[in-house]
Amino acid sequence: MSLSTPETVGGQTAAGITTSLNKGGKPDVAGRVIGVLLLLALLGSLLILLTLVVDLINRSWSVWADGAGDFLSGPLNSSDASQAGVWQGIKGTLQLMVVVVVAAFPLGIACAVYLEEYAGKSRLARFTRLNVRNLAGVPSIVYGLLGLALFVQTFNLGRTVWAGGLALSALVLPIVVITASEALRAVPASVREGAFGVGATRWEVTRHHVVPAATPGILTGVVLSLARAAGEAAPILLVGAATGLLRTGSQSFWEQLGSSFTAMPVIIFSYARQPGEDFRALTAAASLVLLVVIVLMNAVAIWLRNRYQRQW
Repeated sequence: MSLSTPETVGGQTAAGITTSLNKGGKPDVAGRVIGVLLLLALLGSLLILLTLVVDLINRSWSVWADGAGDFLSGPLNSSDASQAGVWQGIKGTLQLMVVVVVAAFPLGIACAVYLEEYAGKSRLARFTRLNVRNLAGVPSIVYGLLGLALFVQTFNLGRTVWAGGLALSALVLPIVVITASEALRAVPASVREGAFGVGATRWEVTRHHVVPAATPGILTGVVLSLARAAGEAAPILLVGAATGLLRTGSQSFWEQLGSSFTAMPVIIFSYARQPGEDFRALTAAASLVLLVVIVLMNAVAIWLRNRYQRQW
């Protein structure tokens, strides 16, 4: 006869309770219906995305067949379809993302740390959280008007990469604050309490325990914000991104931060305005390139989340 242990007794008790609840309960019809509806919504979204990709490939096949390398390395040219490409748009998008990373992410993460770790439930914190969430829903064209009035005209930055990048930074800043705040809030209180219990200050707790634990969620929000900024056209169009022939001469990547620029969404807009089947194919091909770039950014976000995610 084997002796009973607390583990076996506890396990049998929990199993017995679960069995009795399942036997006496009714089938969860509503839960199953909701599950099926959610699955159908997922399949429908994937079908729409697949249809979009197939349609873009079909419409742009002539561009890839004639020379994918020439298209990817060619400059912005809205007058001659045979000489048009997307290289300046890819480079301009990367330059804009550099400005967004430098301007928006440190400020947004710092704001989230203050709101979650220092401000508490004060009136200022509640007011700030409410306005940040409201700003996240403001149309992107409003941020373009803000960039035009503030960065181009008031600060005299001109129609440059700096002005466009700062306008996009203002666009994604609320999203960075919200995602970073959610990541910090997901860190268990026991992590903070344990650090306080051994005499750590609030800054030491935040720097050495809370922020490292929230890093996966923060990085995911950062990459998703970059993907959002990379696909926006309205702010940089209002700020003054080039839509026609763009000449940069022999300027380096960093020197072009202070000169005229374009980006992938602007190139799509520019080619879509032109008549003719050639430019329609170029529009589809540029849209496919932008879609691939955004998918890659989202893939990086998923990898970062899975790589550094912790189970609490």
